[in-house]
Amino acid sequence: MDPEAARTARDSLELVFHMSNILDTGLDRHTLSVLISLCDLGLNPEALAAVIKELRQQKPSSSPSLP
Repeated sequence: MDPEAARTARDSLELVFHMSNILDTGLDRHTLSVLISLCDLGLNPEALAAVIKELRQQKPSSSPSLP
């Protein structure tokens, strides 16, 4: 990845992370990055959101991965 593309990707992730914080999603940068990558690969964002919601409902109290 060229430096300009890398900077654009970082800036975009920072913007998404800021929006995520405003919306109080509890998602960290890494999780957001993975979700963006999955969307880029063609996965349905609404389906991913449903999976995140389901995982949060099933989350054991000791798992730090998903808030």
